[in-house]
Amino acid sequence: MERPLTPKEIVAELDKYIIGQGEAKRCVAIALRNRWRRQQVPKELRDEIAPKNIIMIGPTGVGKTEISRRLAKLSQAPFVKIEASKFTEVGYVGRDVESMIRDLTQLSVNIVEQEEEEKVKGKAREMAEERVLDLLLPPSPPKTSSPPPLPEAVEVAKEEVDAEADTIHKTRERLRKLLREGKLDERLVEVEVSDRALPVVEIFSTAGMEEMDMNIKDMLSGLFPKKTKKRKVKVPEAVEVLIEEEAQKLIDMDKVVKLAIQRVEQSGIIFFDELDKIASREQSYGPDVSREGVQRDILPIVEGTTVMTKYGMVRTDHILFIAAGAFYVSKPSDLIPELQGRFPIRVELEPLGKDEFIRILTEPQNALITQYVELMKTENVQLSFAKEGIEKIAETAATINNRTEDIGARRLYTIMEKLLDEVSFDAPELSGKKIIIDAAYVTKKLEEFVQDEDLSRYIL
Repeated sequence: MERPLTPKEIVAELDKYIIGQGEAKRCVAIALRNRWRRQQVPKELRDEIAPKNIIMIGPTGVGKTEISRRLAKLSQAPFVKIEASKFTEVGYVGRDVESMIRDLTQLSVNIVEQEEEEKVKGKAREMAEERVLDLLLPPSPPKTSSPPPLPEAVEVAKEEVDAEADTIHKTRERLRKLLREGKLDERLVEVEVSDRALPVVEIFSTAGMEEMDMNIKDMLSGLFPKKTKKRKVKVPEAVEVLIEEEAQKLIDMDKVVKLAIQRVEQSGIIFFDELDKIASREQSYGPDVSREGVQRDILPIVEGTTVMTKYGMVRTDHILFIAAGAFYVSKPSDLIPELQGRFPIRVELEPLGKDEFIRILTEPQNALITQYVELMKTENVQLSFAKEGIEKIAETAATINNRTEDIGARRLYTIMEKLLDEVSFDAPELSGKKIIIDAAYVTKKLEEFVQDEDLSRYIL
């Protein structure tokens, strides 16, 4: 970002997509601003300032993941969402905790590589254009050797060569003009592209060996000669293929990797979902994978350690960890004390009710109602939601959440799909019509599910 956002600006940006949860937004806004503040302090103190990791406590569907996702977009930071229940402790088959750092590093490399590609795209386009022109107008073959000519003949030959070069140049420039105007778009050209297919290597992975597959492929790609294959494509596709190829040649991958690792170490964010699933509620015995063992494996990553990735060593000391969980059965205090100490900020998210549902349906930039209206517009159907209709949808969602499992705003998705399934199915035949979704329409479509608790439990 050119200018770092202030906490108030961060909250304002989050408000565009997430309704309510002011306290959680304040916490993440402060955490994000502190990343920038840390970069401004003297270097000798910078390494001493550890990120203040956050635990978000709240039921499903209230915005925990969305807050973190939007935060990462705002900060343009490498961001991965990890589910704690995927991990097993060392010695069991499954993903090891270090794989989250490897995933984050890979993502960061991809982001930086894309940024570098954008920078060299202009130069790559020029080079690709020249290569396409070579395909459209191949250079004339060199003439076969013959006895040395007489001096008079040399002069005549030189004039002929100059005239021919001038003609070729003019023809090439005319082709360039036609190419840029799109008048050659239907022409087919033969391009040579590198074939990335490698022998299939099957890896029987165990904990800590996720990267072996990639490493073997990297080694094999160095052993086998690069194969190329010829493809006949239209000129615009040829230009795009060659731009990508030329951009790859212009990018300094050592610089990309260095920058990507730096970005992971200084501004990486890991969203750790379902933390409550690995909080041990009681002492368990037997062959079950120990939740406490997974916590102990996570601890060094959160505390700060060095993880080996295919791109080199990555330090985790300043990565921001945002954990989340419903904590219905277990509590944050059920986590091992060392891990609790590494998440000093606890924030509780509020359950959502009718008023919040009305705002979720109408206010955000990506509001559900806006999405359905735009989807129906593609079929030339004008979908309109009356105010009382929106209130009835919100009221229905709140009622079913109270009666059955509270799944927060996700209930709105199931209700909206059930409400509009008929319209969505018949939309092609309804072209040119206007459909108003009012309270009567909502009641008629959803009454059966609201009244029958068993039906709403399974369908909505």
